[in-house]
Amino acid sequence: MLVQTYLNFDGRCEEALNFYKKALGAEVTALMRVKDAPRGSSEDCPPGNPDQVMHSAFRIGETTVMASDCHGSGKTAFQGFSLSITARDEAQADRLFAALSDGGQVQMPLGKTFFSSRFGVVADRFGVSWMVVVLP
Repeated sequence: MLVQTYLNFDGRCEEALNFYKKALGAEVTALMRVKDAPRGSSEDCPPGNPDQVMHSAFRIGETTVMASDCHGSGKTAFQGFSLSITARDEAQADRLFAALSDGGQVQMPLGKTFFSSRFGVVADRFGVSWMVVVLP
């Protein structure tokens, strides 16, 4: 069994993909736009921009995350979960946290805790909550 994260960016998916490429070194492995769907298969998609992302997948390190524009309303609501990213060392944690914080909101500043030399929580500019941690 495999469980994967699927994020719905409501019209900002391509912007998010570009942000994660720059901030986290993400690699987009799949991208299908509404206009590229086989004829007759996108009737369940709300009318709107044919360039919206119907489905995408991107890799961050060893993890694949999927994403789309969903309904394209521009109103994302990522609540009740965080994505946890394990940095190899403090320098990488500092860099990742700073990149994710650009345009976002720090929820817990990156710092030393009883379980890690670096741990912090930030909601990025799209509202996705990230926990950045260095594990021993």
